[in-house]
Amino acid sequence: MDDESPRPPRRKRYSGKNPRRFEDKYKERDPERYADTVAKVIASGKTPAGSHIPILAEECLVALQLSHGMVGLDCTLGYGGHAERILEKITPGGKLIGLDQDPIELPKSEQRLRQAGYGDDAFEAVRSNYAGITKLLAARGISGVDFIFADLGCSSMQFDNPSRGFSFKNAGPLDMRMNPNKGISAAEWLAKITPEKLAIALIENADEPRAESLADALAGRSFANTLALAEAVRGAVRVGDEDERELTVRRVFQAIRIAVNEEFVALDAFLRVLPDCLNPGGRVAVLTFHSGEDRRVKKSFQSCLKSGLFSEISDGVITAGPEERRLNPRSSSAKLRWAVRSLTP
Repeated sequence: MDDESPRPPRRKRYSGKNPRRFEDKYKERDPERYADTVAKVIASGKTPAGSHIPILAEECLVALQLSHGMVGLDCTLGYGGHAERILEKITPGGKLIGLDQDPIELPKSEQRLRQAGYGDDAFEAVRSNYAGITKLLAARGISGVDFIFADLGCSSMQFDNPSRGFSFKNAGPLDMRMNPNKGISAAEWLAKITPEKLAIALIENADEPRAESLADALAGRSFANTLALAEAVRGAVRVGDEDERELTVRRVFQAIRIAVNEEFVALDAFLRVLPDCLNPGGRVAVLTFHSGEDRRVKKSFQSCLKSGLFSEISDGVITAGPEERRLNPRSSSAKLRWAVRSLTP
């Protein structure tokens, strides 16, 4: 008798040698089963779909000077790459509290770290914006921590997934919210903003040199998806250099994302309370990815050094070396700064 049990549906075929759409990259999104494929993608200088390669990982560990038994915060858990390296250094005996406001990625990262062997005694995942670290520590009866780490860049999982609306590589809803359940989408934000306010956002959030003309072309308009916005930006840029047009599209998307998520508001709040959340001698390391973030971190660290809250700060910024930039192009814009809390109150 023939077996008439239903067969699982065939996976949709894609054109070409390698899949181009995020949805088709099932091998890259299943590293445990297709480790060879993931290794080849990384070796080619790309980030596997649905994952994230931690940037300046060794340099961050050196900056934090971790040891067994320490307690600290990873304020932007993301994929959990930095967190796993931190946990290797502070356990046994230590504990890491990992924060992330993304309700989609946080459970996945927590599961990965649990599978890596880190239980509740060593790791706690909390859905929260890092601006609220004072309340988070107070709720746990923690007066101060030994280290604080923050990677301010968007994770590759967010950028690569078209449904999140962060990238213009593929068509997706114009959303860009880190927490899709909170606030308004990028499409709603653009539809109601005035040219004057959009120009300010483009300058402050991305140093956009064509802010006024772009604002006139984009403000108050409705866009069907991410590709429609990208095409509108290209149409508004009067330059013959294609690379410059693409850089402008990137800057516009960056500026809108920062505004929609109120990233600078959160960063300023985080930097204000940061010193008081560190134990004497505690260390902080912050990774930034564009000038607006780095300026804020630099000025805050310098101010805290001058006032005596910090006893030492990094001399300039630490950047990725040639090999890391080759293997992970997204590291090219990364800047790392660190600081040490004074031993006296």
